Amino acid sequence: MKAADIYGDIKEVNLAYLMLAQHLIRSDREGAIFRLGISEEIADILDSLTPGQVLKMASSDMLICSFRFDDTLLLNLLANHERERGVGHVHAAILATGKPVESVV
Repeated sequence: MKAADIYGDIKEVNLAYLMLAQHLIRSDREGAIFRLGISEEIADILDSLTPGQVLKMASSDMLICSFRFDDTLLLNLLANHERERGVGHVHAAILATGKPVESVV
């Protein structure tokens, strides 16, 4: 895969993430803050972005969103196919609530 393809994929993920984040924040702010793992301050910033600002941010070669896959237990709970799906996801949600939220430094 070429570097240009990778950068294009990153830009698509960034745009999809920013659009999803804005939609979630505008429709269910508290749920969005939990699901995205962001602070109130980050939610305010994302909510106030204009379409032009979203496009400009999305065009970065750096991935904007942060995945919670740094926690092995959380990842295993989400991926474990042996358990009933709902039980693993409930345990994962409980673990995720204990994670610190992202903030603007």
